[in-house]
Amino acid sequence: MFKKLVNYCKACYDELAHNTTWPTRAELTHSAVIVLSASLVIALVVFAMDLVFKNLMGIVYPG
Repeated sequence: MFKKLVNYCKACYDELAHNTTWPTRAELTHSAVIVLSASLVIALVVFAMDLVFKNLMGIVYPG
C-alpha cells in the first residue's frame, strides 16, 4: 500500500517537473491584466444596474 503511494507521488512529480509546460512571465502578466479588466467591467455593469434599479424602485415606491 505504501509503495503504491510513493510511486504515485513520484509519477506526479515527474509529470509536473518534466512534462508540464508553464506559462512565461509575459503570458501570465497578460492573462492577469485580461482577468482584472474583465472583472472591472463586470463590476461597473453590476454597479450601473444596481443604480438604475434603485432609482426605478424609488420612482415606483416613493417615500
